[in-house]
Amino acid sequence: MELHWGRDCQIYVTPVGQEEVGLALISRNSRTRLDSALAEFPELATRIERAKYASKERGAITASRTLRRVFRGRTVLAGDASGGVDAIAGEGLGLAFRHAIVLAECLAAEDLDRYQVEHRKLIRRPALITRLMLLMGSHPRLRRRTMQVFESSPGSFARMLAILAGGGSARDHIARGIALGLQLLKA
Repeated sequence: MELHWGRDCQIYVTPVGQEEVGLALISRNSRTRLDSALAEFPELATRIERAKYASKERGAITASRTLRRVFRGRTVLAGDASGGVDAIAGEGLGLAFRHAIVLAECLAAEDLDRYQVEHRKLIRRPALITRLMLLMGSHPRLRRRTMQVFESSPGSFARMLAILAGGGSARDHIARGIALGLQLLKA
């Protein structure tokens, strides 16, 4: 996956097949369209200028939201319906699958209160990713410095990806967060 940051938008390029990629544009401006946004990314625009479109441009509003409860009586919510994180986290299907696994266990144990607790735990990491990405999107200097650190220290980037993918203990997360923070502060 590639992430291209612009002044007012980001473009995500994701492989779909051997000869196909998906392009996703995220912007706070609802009038921004992919064709006009590509002007901010000349290298990407050149790479895809001869590509054939496999589908039409589609749009949707995406937002983070937290629900107080994810079940009532015999009605249980999972995936995006249960309070989601912004699409920027890229966690939609993965989170829905994790919800389904936990929900199946809780239904078998007839313990939906446990599902409520586990649901909150599952949504923490994607919510953190969303907050961090939105923070970087709003602060160009922080974004540039973060990218400089990751470029100069690919190991730091790999370790942060491992955290975001759910690897490591709480102690690992804290230690890696502190190490990254110190790297960001170095001039």
